[in-house]
Amino acid sequence: MFHVELRQFPHVARAFNLDQGELGTRILKPWVAGRPVELDDRSWEPERARIAIYEGRALARDEIGLGRGWANVTRTGEDVTERLLTVARRTAERPPELLRLKDELLAQCGPGGLSLGEVVDLAAAGDHTQLASARLALAEQAVWELLHAGHVNLVRSETRLDRSEWQAVLLSWASWHEDGVSLERAPGRGP
Repeated sequence: MFHVELRQFPHVARAFNLDQGELGTRILKPWVAGRPVELDDRSWEPERARIAIYEGRALARDEIGLGRGWANVTRTGEDVTERLLTVARRTAERPPELLRLKDELLAQCGPGGLSLGEVVDLAAAGDHTQLASARLALAEQAVWELLHAGHVNLVRSETRLDRSEWQAVLLSWASWHEDGVSLERAPGRGP
């Protein structure tokens, strides 16, 4: 669950227990587009207000009441503001080839999965004049977005990697050019 605080002196607004879709639609998309965010009957302008986003467990009603909510969020949650804003900005600026690659990966990511090297090959999409670094960047972004959306899993030696391992694996050059790490469709995410 996500919890948000918008602050513009002397005003503060908070939203608790938002799922990822609601956070993206209500808060992140307008914020990164420079449009006002509507919360608690106020408009919050991104150039004037400050935002804080925490990820953590869902809070019960009694944990939110009497002004205790934000203290509970900051004590038990993780500040993910910069990470989520960075992802939202990248998403807003996504090139069409990224959308094409993500669709292609989901279509080809069958039972055996795809090695990360195969993902880079698919990023070329027949355009072998594209710089290798550009193909790798496109492949990395596509994999990262599909992982965070829950559409795919990273697998090494038939073991699904935990979310905490993704970054180290994706930042390792060996993962992209040696066999051993593959991308598999998450259970319940299509054929």
